Amino acid sequence: MVIITLQRKKCIGCNYCVEVAPEQFRMSKKDGKTNLINAYERKGFFTLKEPNNDIFEQVQKAADLCPAKIISVKIK
Repeated sequence: MVIITLQRKKCIGCNYCVEVAPEQFRMSKKDGKTNLINAYERKGFFTLKEPNNDIFEQVQKAADLCPAKIISVKIK
């Protein structure tokens, strides 16, 4: 299981995550920040638990490219 966490409030809207992992991230037209698709929010952190481990490399690359360092990825 891949666990992705996003601190959306700190997003600077660079769009790197969407370019690298468009199945997991989408830019909001409202405020220009990224959304983690199908995630749940708790205290400003958006989390997605994805049973498909095949997305790990793609999402990890998005986390590595993020200049704000607001994406974390773990395998459980």
